[in-house]
Amino acid sequence: MELLKNVISFSEAKRTLLTHLQPLERIERLRLSNAVHRVLARDIVAELHVPPFDRAAMDGYAVRSVDTEGAKPLEPVVLKKTGIVHAGEYPKISITPGTCVQIATGAVMPENSDAVVMIESTECNDEQVSIYSSVRKGENVTRAGEDIKKGSVVLKKGELLTPGKVGALAALGLEYVEVYALPEVALIPTGNEITKPGMKLEPGKIYDVNTYTLSALVSSAGALPFVYEITGDDEQAIEHVLGNALKHDIVVFTGGSSVGERDVLVNVLRKNGEVLYHGIAVKPGKPTLCAIVSGKVVLGMPGYPTSCLTNAYALLLPAIAKLMHVDFVIPEVRAKMGRRVQSTIGRLQFLPVKMDGEIALPAFKESGAITSMAHADGYIEIAENVDVVEKGEEVVVKLFWIARKTS
Repeated sequence: MELLKNVISFSEAKRTLLTHLQPLERIERLRLSNAVHRVLARDIVAELHVPPFDRAAMDGYAVRSVDTEGAKPLEPVVLKKTGIVHAGEYPKISITPGTCVQIATGAVMPENSDAVVMIESTECNDEQVSIYSSVRKGENVTRAGEDIKKGSVVLKKGELLTPGKVGALAALGLEYVEVYALPEVALIPTGNEITKPGMKLEPGKIYDVNTYTLSALVSSAGALPFVYEITGDDEQAIEHVLGNALKHDIVVFTGGSSVGERDVLVNVLRKNGEVLYHGIAVKPGKPTLCAIVSGKVVLGMPGYPTSCLTNAYALLLPAIAKLMHVDFVIPEVRAKMGRRVQSTIGRLQFLPVKMDGEIALPAFKESGAITSMAHADGYIEIAENVDVVEKGEEVVVKLFWIARKTS
């Protein structure tokens, strides 16, 4: 009870949480096809040129550029065609003065050739090719190593693998790549009143919502949720499941963080570790707690679905991001408030809103209503020193959408 009276600001709560987390150093070796959106654990140094040979950048004719000098639309240069090179073939033909070779885009340039005349600038008659435009040395040719040079650092440790970067690794011929492991998030629902969906709902019971919302949020962030069975309001049972869950990177309890005769979580955490805080000056979600047990961060989220999920967006997501070596980008849009909203001085409020064009309409019902979040497009933050947001006032809406970037 005493801890919950001494609430701390949200900014302090977030700072304290992140201070006690470090990016994971575990490394996995993955197939390149499974590596998108993962973070590199090693520098990638090219072991070959890309492309590995000089190649034609256009369909046309491989030539010695000197042989095309003076070619004009009305005064073509005529060269003898001595062969053809397709992509994927290695040419056995060598260019000699006065000759050319038909070549496909991407094909290896024949020996002694130094340029390609585009097919649109030519006319072929049997073995005679009329060249209507001169070319410079290197024109329409991609040189070996022009894209990636052997020995160069192509990607650095800590970079997030986008589809384009995966393509660069494929160009180097890599089948596997070393990346940082994904965080494991233990999710433990507590409370004698909750029942697993699919089970018969007995009188006085409600279905477990938080496990599913948090699991979905953790998965959408790219981390790995590990869901435990519902644990009753019993210190021994909670202590037992806590011991098992500490093998994961972060532990999240839902329910049991408020102050009541059956809210025993804080007692278990005090007994087994250090409670960093219990109570944040936010609305909803005041009873949120954070502890350290055996070197692992343990979060206690409120049991009410809206309180639980809003605080998970605000606290759990940044925690996962730090473990993953990334930052999450939450898109923001500016909108006009659709109706007058009252807040509480001294508490930061996360207000779910639904967008109607450029208008933000409050979606919050009460902390126990999951539809406050289900029907919301995002949320606005009402500062601690603001008690009213007037209709028509400009607000910043943080959308419920997550993108990643390198931290």
